[in-house]
Amino acid sequence: MATKKKGLGRGLNALMQQGTGPAPQTPPPSSKKATPKAAPKKTERSKSVAKKATPAKSEAKSAPKPEAKLDPKVAPKSEPIPESTPEPKVAAPVEATVKEGISEVAIHLITANPYQPRTRFEEEGLEELTQSIIEMGVLSPLLVRQRAEDGMGYQLIAGERRFRAAQRAGLKKVPVLLRTLSDQEALEIALVENLQRRDLNIIEEAEGYHRLAVEFKMTQDAIAKSVGKGRATVANAMRLLALAPSVRELVSDGRLSNGHAKVLLALELPEEQILLAKNTLKENWSVRELERQIKKRLNPVKPRSLTSKNDIPADHVQFLTDKLHEKFGTSVRIVPSKSLPNGKKQRGKLEIDIYSNDDLDRVLDLLGLSDAM
Repeated sequence: MATKKKGLGRGLNALMQQGTGPAPQTPPPSSKKATPKAAPKKTERSKSVAKKATPAKSEAKSAPKPEAKLDPKVAPKSEPIPESTPEPKVAAPVEATVKEGISEVAIHLITANPYQPRTRFEEEGLEELTQSIIEMGVLSPLLVRQRAEDGMGYQLIAGERRFRAAQRAGLKKVPVLLRTLSDQEALEIALVENLQRRDLNIIEEAEGYHRLAVEFKMTQDAIAKSVGKGRATVANAMRLLALAPSVRELVSDGRLSNGHAKVLLALELPEEQILLAKNTLKENWSVRELERQIKKRLNPVKPRSLTSKNDIPADHVQFLTDKLHEKFGTSVRIVPSKSLPNGKKQRGKLEIDIYSNDDLDRVLDLLGLSDAM
């Protein structure tokens, strides 16, 4: 009968019960043959450790799994979290969104420039440009910016003539250069472009300067620096806006020159400006002739003294003037006749001021001439 080996069964049992604990370390190899040791007996402490190890498994199942370290060689499955919340996207045109640079866009997506200082376009030149575009296309791109109101189109900044000619030519698309610009920059660029091409008349130029001054609170120095002009040039142009509207229209149409316009500024009353402007056109006065007429009006030349004497004493002339003023209720001037040294007479004048047809009728009535008219 074989002898029963002791301790082997109890040793396996102990190892199985303590499987939840730390794994036993393998002793280093020895030259001597290892003798199996008997498994230690269960103590109260080992039982309690075994009991505590069982709920740890359930806790491990319910606890959140730690984030797995990503292998840099393997692309992550999920999208990376953005660093900041992206801004809401603005609706883009039906065609591809145009980035800054030269692109082609549908012409119906472009609106005219509200800051365009040029208001007059020569019909003949516009028609010639239209024919050129029909044959060759638009060779120079239009300058535009994204429309701020809806983000669905573009606002023209520079190239108004090309834009109008392209519309007449029936083009569906035009080349554009997209820029990000403020309202002030849009007006400055449109103004400078027209000034460089000499497309603006003096009144349009003055109105452009005026908008920069009023809408964007720019000084004349700042305007001059922005458009590359002298401060005096900007100031003189802006002074022309003091002319009567009808006179400014004559200058814009080219019927009166810039020189005529500057000379007319010497007249303060709009009525006088209009009268002298009409006389200039009627008599075909040069700038110098207009200047002489204005000086004559402002500083009437006194008659030369020829050692002659008035036929009526000065105090009596004043007395008569006062009496006539009371009679007619308006200004009256008496220039008495004179006796010249050669015996001839120099005529005198009686002037009565009237301001309307009613005034004339009233004066005629006082003179007893109303029934004769």
